[in-house]
Amino acid sequence: MAFYILRRIVQVIPVFLGATLLIYFMVFGLPGDPIASLFGDKQPPQAVIDALREQYKLNEPFIVQYANYLSGIFRLDFGTTFSGQSVNDVLARTVPVTMRLAVMSVAIAFVLALVVGALSAIWKGSFFDNGALVTALIFIAIPIFVLCFLAQYFLGVQLQWFRPTVGGRNDWGDLWLPAIVLGLSIYASSMRLTRASMIETLGQDWVRTAYSKGLSRRRVIPVHVLRNSMIPMVTDTATQFGVLMVGATVTEGIFNVPGVGNTLFHAINQRENPTIVSFVTIFVVIYVLVNLVVDLLYGLLDPRIRYVK
Repeated sequence: MAFYILRRIVQVIPVFLGATLLIYFMVFGLPGDPIASLFGDKQPPQAVIDALREQYKLNEPFIVQYANYLSGIFRLDFGTTFSGQSVNDVLARTVPVTMRLAVMSVAIAFVLALVVGALSAIWKGSFFDNGALVTALIFIAIPIFVLCFLAQYFLGVQLQWFRPTVGGRNDWGDLWLPAIVLGLSIYASSMRLTRASMIETLGQDWVRTAYSKGLSRRRVIPVHVLRNSMIPMVTDTATQFGVLMVGATVTEGIFNVPGVGNTLFHAINQRENPTIVSFVTIFVVIYVLVNLVVDLLYGLLDPRIRYVK
């Protein structure tokens, strides 16, 4: 196992370098002058533009700019935005908020998908199974912004169970409403995946052998069937976590969550290239680490999986 972990960490290095190079090229290699775009329709003096380009080292060749950026990453210095803020401060302020939101959303979706998907597989063809499938299709069909407004109006304004907006208060308890909306939006696909995986596992020969040896259903379902059926769901959960980290822009905007989505959206509009590159780089690292953890979980969930040298 130690050799496998070391090998996966070594594999991360070319992935990280390739991803950051591609991101940096796509952001800083785009046509147009990001310095000139800071002033909008106004035309600043050329001396001001030249000074800013020199300050942010935009006059250097592309490969030199990328090398400077990499050296800053290794020093944990992500640079300065065009508005004068430290990117480290922006990251420290926004990433924890989105991390909390993503963890809560994935936890809600995981628990719901696990329980409902398992019961649907066990009671295949029943009223509960059909109702769960129809409900999942409804959540898949409803756009996320519609689900946000419905939850905000009924649960936040009418019933007053949650705060309609988050704002500056963004602790765990303040993020329940957007977390529930995001959790329900990804729950449907995870539930269907869990149901299909469990139905396939229930039809395996070794499950029938377990029953023939006298094992009870309470023993076979949670210990053998559910455990082996969770591998596709764990993979899907890891993917959904990465998607939520970068794709919660609409939800964060509607609920006024001061997280990554809002900040990244404004940075793209304002051509804040250092902010964009730094945020996406952090996401690459998080995504790689999450997938490494998922790979290690495979061996715990299914004893048949062995990592060989």
